[in-house]
Amino acid sequence: MTELGAVVRRSTISGAIAQAALVLGAVVMVLPLLWVVSASLQSRSDIFAVPFDWVPDRPRLTNYTDAFQAAPFTTYFLNSFLVAGTATLIHLAITSLAAFGFAHYRFPGRNLLFLLILSTMMIPFQVVMVPLYLEVRDLGWLNTYVGLIIPTAVTALGVFLMRQFMQTIPRDYFDAARIDGASDLQLFYRIALPLSRPAFVALGIFIYLEQWNSLIWPLIIVTDTRLRPLAVGLSEFQTQYGTDYELLLAASTASVLPIVLLFLVLRRNFVRGLTIGTSKG
Repeated sequence: MTELGAVVRRSTISGAIAQAALVLGAVVMVLPLLWVVSASLQSRSDIFAVPFDWVPDRPRLTNYTDAFQAAPFTTYFLNSFLVAGTATLIHLAITSLAAFGFAHYRFPGRNLLFLLILSTMMIPFQVVMVPLYLEVRDLGWLNTYVGLIIPTAVTALGVFLMRQFMQTIPRDYFDAARIDGASDLQLFYRIALPLSRPAFVALGIFIYLEQWNSLIWPLIIVTDTRLRPLAVGLSEFQTQYGTDYELLLAASTASVLPIVLLFLVLRRNFVRGLTIGTSKG
């Protein structure tokens, strides 16, 4: 009993230390976000006051309305919604088809082809940025939504994550469907897609977040103000109105809210998609 009690105590202490470390890490990550939200509701002098007032007595909600009046943020938001949403749908459609093929079909060179796709993850975007720009220019896609969406709509990460998840689907499901006369396309959209919903959600959030925060490519490809997404709008707002920190923080806070709401709504499928997708190599 003494040894058992010692084991229980050590387990309790280890669990308490792990929980304390997680809480500390959460505080370190969340505290800057809370500061941004609090500062977005204060005046410029209050933002730089020492000590900082985390809960302002009179929140300045006018900072948000003033920010949207100082720059066309409504247009920026709509562009980001359009570009991120369309790119995410295209990405999910193409990567799911590719992952289904790699996960459930045997063909010559399958492993080599999959390895070549994964190798593209090691190439920085800056390396292919110039030739990609030249290709888009030759196609006449400069200052267009097509030029914003298509070149970055598919990634090797999406193929990898979806393949890992689809490999966890038992082959008996597909064999039974084939016996009933199901075609390859029916196997995909009647079995693979419904069972891969958690992976779809996880990958969709990753891609949507990446597209929502994309800055370098839109900054290069778009010069028309009417087509600029939110990240580009924030960068230029900071340059043009750099002294209005309260407006910049208000605009930044508003840009984060859609992503936070999206994650809160889909968080269960997001976590499940990551954990199940990594359970089989």
